[in-house]
Amino acid sequence: MRLTILGGGGFRVPLVYGALLGDHAEGRVSHVTLYDEDPARLGAMARVLADQAAASGVPDAPAVTATADLDEALRGADFVFSAIRVGGLEGRAADERVALAEGVLGQETVGAGGIAYGLRTVPVAREIARRVARTAPEAWVINFTNPAGLVTEAMAEELGDRVIGICDSPVGLGRRLARLLGARPEEAWIDYVGLNHLGWVRGLRIAGRDELPRLLADTAALESFEEGRLFGAEWLRSLGAIPNEYLHYYYFNRDTVRAYTQAEQTRGAFLRDQQRGFYAEAGRAEQPPGAALAAWDRTRAEREATYMAENREAAGTGERDASDLESGGYEKVALALMRAIARDERATLILNVRNRGVLSVLDARAVIEVPCLVDANGAHPVAVDPLPLHAVGLVTSVKAVEREVLAAAASGSRADAVKAFALHPLVDSVAVARRLVEGYAAAHPGLAHLR
Repeated sequence: MRLTILGGGGFRVPLVYGALLGDHAEGRVSHVTLYDEDPARLGAMARVLADQAAASGVPDAPAVTATADLDEALRGADFVFSAIRVGGLEGRAADERVALAEGVLGQETVGAGGIAYGLRTVPVAREIARRVARTAPEAWVINFTNPAGLVTEAMAEELGDRVIGICDSPVGLGRRLARLLGARPEEAWIDYVGLNHLGWVRGLRIAGRDELPRLLADTAALESFEEGRLFGAEWLRSLGAIPNEYLHYYYFNRDTVRAYTQAEQTRGAFLRDQQRGFYAEAGRAEQPPGAALAAWDRTRAEREATYMAENREAAGTGERDASDLESGGYEKVALALMRAIARDERATLILNVRNRGVLSVLDARAVIEVPCLVDANGAHPVAVDPLPLHAVGLVTSVKAVEREVLAAAASGSRADAVKAFALHPLVDSVAVARRLVEGYAAAHPGLAHLR
């Protein structure tokens, strides 16, 4: 089986390759093609993967090739893993900077920053989808490119249900809750529903019994894991649910914007500077075996420890606990998804897929994030209970924004772009939306036509 990774020079590629090294079943991935437009990043990542293969001791580790030719990368692929970053980390840093100058959130998937990132990424994602449809029509596309729900919906215009979006946030949340309640994650049914980075755990069934009410009644238990500390026990009991960590940007927006504004450096700028050092070190031609992998391990540990630091500061929760530093596991979700489709190994996974009537407040083609049953025919969303009104408001307003981003990316219309920004719940003025469009058009050459 052949896997192509778009954004193959990206920092998280070793997580995927590590999961493949641990897969010894018949029909596993035998060849990985890395595609990236940056040859230096490709070279550095190829060294890290070579170190991984050597350290694993696996005699038949998946072969790795690298290319900057998209059609060459796609040809013959059974699965295509899309993890591109249009504009790079410099673009992310600019997204944050422009938004904070207007006093609004610039996070890469939420609010103004997410809209700007979407406007840059959707045209590229649509072109990739067209190339996949032409060059590898039988391939399944697994999308991790952010904003994941929006980009998956854009790619589905060309690929239909053969593109499936994944995210590690609900996976990590469900795993923490299951373990807290004394169950193995694979034994628990997670009643999770929403959009990407905008969802809620509304129930957690273990041996047929919903254990979430027991958790919500236990203040000490609620304050023992990351989301519980972020939101606070009282607010979680008010909601009767456990929100995805990204909802902190909505529920505590003013506090978070203040923390981001006061920070010495935005998250995007931190990652940009951190990864410059990593790629320079890992890309050196003459270095001892294992050095590139060691550099990646050190960089990843720092990256995980500082994740959502501003939100923790706003909530007063302090440093992350060791139990929270474990990867969310998107690479494991990707592997389980590929196995289920390629081998018809039935699995239940939280994924980003077309709605198909599951949420009555959205149309059938809207991409949502819900539990899905996966088999050889793809991912099938499971019926869920209706959303409470407070969640309906957020989900429908953010989906309306995503639709305006799709329209603006297609039309190049400044008016469409302004509408997308102005309709977002975290942008408080049409005048601010207009200034955001001007600022992003000036910061990103690819958006200059919006001015």
